[in-house]
Amino acid sequence: MRLASDLARLGVCCGLACAAWAQDWTTVGFDAQRSFWLRADTKISVTSVRDAGLQHLWRVGLGSEGPPGRALPGPVLLDFLISHRGFRSLAFLSGPDGSVFAVDTDLARQEWHRPLGPLAQSPEGTAPCAAGLTAVTRATVAAYPSMLAVGGLGPARRSPGVGAVGEPGEGAVTLKRPRGPPFQMPEPPKPGARERPPPFPSLFGLSAVYALPHDGSLYTLLASNGMNHVEMVPFTPAGANARGLIVSQGMAYVATSSGCADAPDAVWALEIESGRVTSWESSDGAVAGDAGPSMAPDGTLYAATTDGQVVALDGQSLEVKAAARVEGRTFGTSPVILDIAGRDYLAVAAEDGSLTLFDAGDLARGVIAASDPIGGSARLAGGAVAVWRDGEGTTWVLVPIEGAVDADAAFETKRPITRGTIAAWRITGEGPSLSLDGGWLSQDLESPRPPIVVNGVVFAIAGGERAPTALYALDGVTGTVIWDSGPTLDAGSATGLTAGGNEIFVTTADGGLHAFGFAIEH
Repeated sequence: MRLASDLARLGVCCGLACAAWAQDWTTVGFDAQRSFWLRADTKISVTSVRDAGLQHLWRVGLGSEGPPGRALPGPVLLDFLISHRGFRSLAFLSGPDGSVFAVDTDLARQEWHRPLGPLAQSPEGTAPCAAGLTAVTRATVAAYPSMLAVGGLGPARRSPGVGAVGEPGEGAVTLKRPRGPPFQMPEPPKPGARERPPPFPSLFGLSAVYALPHDGSLYTLLASNGMNHVEMVPFTPAGANARGLIVSQGMAYVATSSGCADAPDAVWALEIESGRVTSWESSDGAVAGDAGPSMAPDGTLYAATTDGQVVALDGQSLEVKAAARVEGRTFGTSPVILDIAGRDYLAVAAEDGSLTLFDAGDLARGVIAASDPIGGSARLAGGAVAVWRDGEGTTWVLVPIEGAVDADAAFETKRPITRGTIAAWRITGEGPSLSLDGGWLSQDLESPRPPIVVNGVVFAIAGGERAPTALYALDGVTGTVIWDSGPTLDAGSATGLTAGGNEIFVTTADGGLHAFGFAIEH
């Protein structure tokens, strides 16, 4: 059954290189728009997580602990690889020593390990300039992801085999899945003229992983074994604090900040085939956020800075196409690009927890909508926000907050918050009259990291000195906690979070990769 399913998927993709499935988590934030939103999943839903819960499936060690204060990023995923070793589902990520690891997520074992040269410890030695970690990505299409799960082509590799006899009249049976249908999403708008058809990101049928280690060179590694496919290409200054690496349409992009190795606060672009490097330098503030620049379907890049500026950059030359500045706002996240009624908008969060909305196609127009600071001692708890759209067509923006929230904060569903929370805003209205309305505050969470959304379920990791680190699942419409992992992650503070193939993956500061999901029934 598994072989037949895989061969069926292969037949559909024959000639298309099968480089990146629509639901693979290929880069920081899942997609080019940095939405942190996995649209569809064949098992995970609010109903299944609430009723059946998730289990800690496995942990794979990646070596010793990472540099002090530096977060080990979540993995990028390849759910269907055909190689000389057979069919594989793989997760790729940096180890604490800067090596690149591939982990077989079906078998919970290391597939390959690729050191990228001796480490040169930076003079600063502490975050954010600590040496060691490597930015890892796969090629990502610029278009918005599909609302359909890959499962529409048949079960994925993780689908259980069939080996049971049903009751009379039932015919063959399969192993049970958690009850509850997948979260139903509205039909996405048809692509308009602003979207150009993205090429399939392939290397003549070979799947690749791109890595940017401390030496500043871009490595193109074969996903099957970690060996170089082409020679490395110089990209950024060695030792720079590179964040948000993304590869799309033959170009690689990344942001640098904090002045590490004297690298400027900038966005960098590399034409991979020619080796041509260009950059855009921020004149005042640093490039904000942990997800780097965001990319719209037409190839335009967007970046925010800590001095309240948002810029639109040409995807080839990095020349400024448009810009907007908000006085008094210290932006702290990368912009997230969201599609509302066929038009692109940007949402950016500031250090005071406020949210600002821009029209991506008309930045000169300025702010479309903005929320007030949350108040109290609340402040932004991470460098990214998540966006998703529910079954009623309502668009939500999720912001991680640490500290106490003012009791008068304008949210419909309020809970007493003294340590931190996930704050959810709804975007309402149409066309030029959009507004941001406070939707819900989650329960009190200590120092939550930026959340992700899977099929209407919001996942967040939180914890610290006053509470053990745990993974939480929230109902995306109400903010109610429907499940938590308990003390499973006590061995190391969780730092990275991604999802795919019916599983949630968490990296921890002690050099571990954890998987949560539904245990296969026997």
